[in-house]
Amino acid sequence: MTFTHSHVRNPDRAFSRLAILAVVSFLVAACSPRPPSATTSAPSGRSADPITIGYSSWAGWWPWAIAAEKELFTNNGVAVQMKWFDGYVESMETMASGQIDCNSQTLNDTISFLPGANGGQVVVLVNDNSTGNDQIIVDASITSIQDLKGKTVVIEEGVVDDFLLSLALQDNGMTRDDLVIKGLPTAQAAAAFVAGKADAVGAFPPFTGTAGKRDGAHVLVDSSSYPGAIPDLLVCNADLIAQHPEAVQAIVDTWWDVRAFMDTNPEEAEAIMATRAGISPDEYQQYKDGTTLFSLEDNLEAFSEGATMKSMPYATKVMADFMVKTGFIPEKPDMGNLFDDRFIKASAQ
Repeated sequence: MTFTHSHVRNPDRAFSRLAILAVVSFLVAACSPRPPSATTSAPSGRSADPITIGYSSWAGWWPWAIAAEKELFTNNGVAVQMKWFDGYVESMETMASGQIDCNSQTLNDTISFLPGANGGQVVVLVNDNSTGNDQIIVDASITSIQDLKGKTVVIEEGVVDDFLLSLALQDNGMTRDDLVIKGLPTAQAAAAFVAGKADAVGAFPPFTGTAGKRDGAHVLVDSSSYPGAIPDLLVCNADLIAQHPEAVQAIVDTWWDVRAFMDTNPEEAEAIMATRAGISPDEYQQYKDGTTLFSLEDNLEAFSEGATMKSMPYATKVMADFMVKTGFIPEKPDMGNLFDDRFIKASAQ
């Protein structure tokens, strides 16, 4: 099965988005039929507070809903509360402020949060790589990256698809300054594009489906053109790892139980994920090929040193340099403790 998702956040833009995010989160919660925003799976008799894991609407993170629904965390002896965020940026803000223990986020966004993260953030698992589900969608008049010059693009500034857009622009000798960028949360950006208020939009599932409803809309560039550039991760607070490594191990092991359940019960698994995402099972099928879920072997390779984007230590250096160059972050943060591969290695044993 294939799935992935990444985001980059510019701290200087955060406060301008907070009010918008609050309103959007309220409207989405009020108007959209969704299951409860948090589900707890805890062993009976355990009195300790559950570990809280944040996740949001990305195809590679929807499988976490299976872990909660089928009580797979309980089977591994760890108490976990899965907390759903309607806004991806909100999940990162909440993680950075120390209000949740772990979060689902991309590598580039994790880099951008490192300087201000409460307690430090550590990557313990790669869920997937984006292989087409992150997209720049344009109207019928635009047929090349060069055609974007002077055009209005609605995008969630500083996060994953802004990163994808910047990569594509750089490859064509352009920068974001060549465009008219209007920042909106991804759900609102897709709606604005469909309403004809912009010439292009950056989006990820399920909002790519929304954007595609505009007559003549088509994908100009997607993440399949940049393999390894958008890894989607489970990131945990360094204090949690130091104090409860056995719980983190149980969480990582639960992910492999989720993957096994998806393999043996595909229809039920897809129904659970579609419900969590607020889409139909048929819509879910559209997103399979755009996200490549990582195997244990893929994780071992990703955590290893290497000279390609398949190696996260290498990719991190390339991303950080690019992010400084494009102004996403002011300087490269200390990334010496960003990766902890002991949990993946233990799973492999």
